[in-house]
Amino acid sequence: MTRSERSRSAASHVFVVLLIAAILAGVLAAIVLALQTQRASRVDAEQLTSALAQSIADSPSVIEALDSEDAESASAALQPYATAVVDHSALDFITVMTATGSRVTHPDPTQLGAQYRGTIPATQTTLTEEFTGTLGASVRTITPVLNSAGEGVGWVAAGVTVESIAESFLGRLPSAFGISALIVAAGSLGAFLARRYTRRIAGDLPAGQVRDAVASYESVRTLGEALRAQTHEHGNRMHTAIALLELGRTSEAIDILAETSQQSQSLVDQVTARRDGDPTVGALLLGKASQAKERGVDWTAVIAPDAPRSALAPMDSIAVLGNLIDNALDAAAAAAERWIRVEVRPAREGWVVLEVSDSGAGIPVAAREQIFQHGFSTKPAGTDGRGVGLALVRSIVNDVGGTVEIEDGPTKFRVTLPGASESGASGKGPLS
Repeated sequence: MTRSERSRSAASHVFVVLLIAAILAGVLAAIVLALQTQRASRVDAEQLTSALAQSIADSPSVIEALDSEDAESASAALQPYATAVVDHSALDFITVMTATGSRVTHPDPTQLGAQYRGTIPATQTTLTEEFTGTLGASVRTITPVLNSAGEGVGWVAAGVTVESIAESFLGRLPSAFGISALIVAAGSLGAFLARRYTRRIAGDLPAGQVRDAVASYESVRTLGEALRAQTHEHGNRMHTAIALLELGRTSEAIDILAETSQQSQSLVDQVTARRDGDPTVGALLLGKASQAKERGVDWTAVIAPDAPRSALAPMDSIAVLGNLIDNALDAAAAAAERWIRVEVRPAREGWVVLEVSDSGAGIPVAAREQIFQHGFSTKPAGTDGRGVGLALVRSIVNDVGGTVEIEDGPTKFRVTLPGASESGASGKGPLS
């Protein structure tokens, strides 16, 4: 990514993306409309030649002239008639011919009496085709001329040259391009308004900093919830211990305080035993343990002493781990059996794995990609149905080259991250 791309604001990114989408939509619309216009020009030509050929074949003067079986007199009578029809219609030629295909009329008088160049049906039926004749390629319809006894006495062919069809097509293009231009203009206006709206929310912050701001908010939220639960639990235990002391039940008060200390110390020992431990993540896990107890969910945390520090900044670590634990707590709390397990262990050389599993109902296979999309949530709408956490988790993990996997039996989210030494040049700052 170039320096200018990194410094471009999120509002500008939104504008550019929507503008490109509008232009692509306009181009696609222009292509579709052009193809439809071309097809419409061809269909119009076929309908025109068919209608006029049939109309001329039904003309009494044409039937009478061909029924006389005198080609010269038929030409004298019908040539001016055919010329007048061509002059007052969109046709390029009308060829009236005898039953054997000898021309009685033609735009070029020198072609009179010559054989018709085109397909003459073997039966008395109407045929529309594209054929190259004396006037070049044309779309033409040939239809039989029948006398009062129903006998075929000749044929009428009406045609429009391909060149004329192309001119008709080109004449219709401006309207197609006009519609496409309106689509681009509307899309550009939408992109401009979206940029203004995005700028009102995010100012001129680059897109990466907006993501970081969301991650920081999520980190503070989940850490705040964890610390609130921990404070609430400790407060309840302290009040109980004080009440027992006032009642003279000193041994019971000491047991409650000792149990509290022992539970916290176990997790503290695991966190501090790591060679690259992080106090912020440790505080998150302590708080989430209290939150799990508050919600009646059994909590297990296993942190390997040799688990390396990940390539994530502290706030990103909290956002990733905190959101996964929050989702697991919600799922476990809704199940008959309530438990959650968090594990941090080393992976392949220099990498670290974060696993969060729970006893919840699981995630349908069809929804496993959707849950990582912004705005999608399996939770009901409202304060708990955020639809942001997992999208943020994937964004943060992908940004450092990690992966997020989901397994069943039980539900397990596995995040594999490069260690700090693997991405030391990423410019992330302090890593956790």
